[in-house]
Parts: sequence; C-alpha cells; structure tokens
Amino acid sequence: MKAMILAAGLGTRLRPLTNDRPKALVEVGGRTMLELTLARLRSFGITEVIINTHHFADMVAEFLSAHQNFGMHIELSREEHLLDTGGGIKQAAHFFLGSDEPFLVHNVDVLSTIDFSQMLQFHRDQDALGTLAVQDRPTSRYLLFDEKGQLCGRRAGLSGKSELVRPVEEQHSLAFSGIQILSPRIFSLIREDGAFPVIPMYLRLAGQNESLCAFRADPYYWRDLGRPETIVKASQEIAQGIYQSPPN
Repeated sequence: MKAMILAAGLGTRLRPLTNDRPKALVEVGGRTMLELTLARLRSFGITEVIINTHHFADMVAEFLSAHQNFGMHIELSREEHLLDTGGGIKQAAHFFLGSDEPFLVHNVDVLSTIDFSQMLQFHRDQDALGTLAVQDRPTSRYLLFDEKGQLCGRRAGLSGKSELVRPVEEQHSLAFSGIQILSPRIFSLIREDGAFPVIPMYLRLAGQNESLCAFRADPYYWRDLGRPETIVKASQEIAQGIYQSPPN
C-alpha cells in the first residue's frame, strides 16, 4: 500500500511553533510530526509515500534529504497555492494511478496506534470507495453514518442541525480521525477543481450511494497535534509510554 501525508497547511493553530517552520517539523516528544508519521507507515511495510507541502516547503525537502528519506521512496507534491485536503489529494493522483491497490491518506498532525492492516482488510471486505477511521468522542464537526456504517451526512457539534445527503432510518455521530483509505477509482469521480476540502466531496459521493465506510477506531490511542497544548500532552504520553512510536 502506498500512502499520502497531508502536510501542506499553515499550522495557524500551532503558532508560535510554526512561525519559523512547517507544522510537519514541529517536534513531539523529541521527534518531528513527519518523522513520527513516517515511522508508523514503515511499521506496516508502507515505503512509498507522497507528501504535500506549501508552508516552508524547502525545509521539509531539506529535512528528508538530511535523513536519506528514512530509507523510503518519498515524493513531494508542492502546492504553489494551498489546495486544501481534497485538492491536495487530487494533485497527487499521478502517484496512485495505474494500480487498483487502495492507498492510505494520513494527516501529519495526528498521532495514533490505529492498525492500518486491519483497516485495509476492512476496506477490502466492504469493497469501499473510501474508509474513514472514526471514533466516538467529542468534536466540533461530526460525520454521520447510517445503521450499516455508511456515510450519510454531517453535523456541527452536538446541537447543530444534521445535514443528510440521503434518507436514513438512523444515524450515528462519529468523529473523523484524519486517517483514511481510498480506492484509486475515486480520482475518476472527482468533479471539484482548485482548492477544496475532501469532506464535502465525500458527502456528494455518499449522496450518489458510493460506499464510504466507518472504520471504528475506538480501541486505539489517538491524539490531535494541532495545538500547542496537545503537543505538550502527547509529549507527556510518549514519555510515559502511553504512546510508543516505532523506531525509524
């Protein structure tokens, strides 16, 4: 399985840590977010990776070069203008086309122990277009899934109005983890251009009865690294052995 790391964002929530570096190179427990993510991918045998860059893009390239790409085949997808999550994935299509194998997309500012092998098997068993790792935890933006675990809508917070893209008998509110597996067929279904977020596109496809499944990641450790206080928390959890990162 190939993978894409989404790392092009400005990291505004992490300021002042991102005033002089991209968020991918912010350190957590003595290692950069990018290094931690690559180590996780390698632990599952994933060695072909594309990383989108924009903010301090040259620093990412220099960091990878200084570490010999951590022994992996890594390409950079440089974005002259930020393309958001959906546009970033679309620009990287060349890296995944020509194969029917699903690929992993991983936010650089996420730390987890989610089992990618189990997630991939689930994706294949469901014959899904996309599989989203989700958890039952508080969030400001929920994804809604039907009784079969298929994406059917979204909702802002606990009290927001549900935005359904198709009728369902029941709905379950779950938080997206920033980790997903996609089938390359998705590139033939993308109609959006320029900069666009990926979730509205998924909702459009779900409304057309494409299979976008929930992979329940509740048993796994997960930590958002998007704010200075969560960096401190994750660093403590690494020091305490709550999260154990694979070696490079």
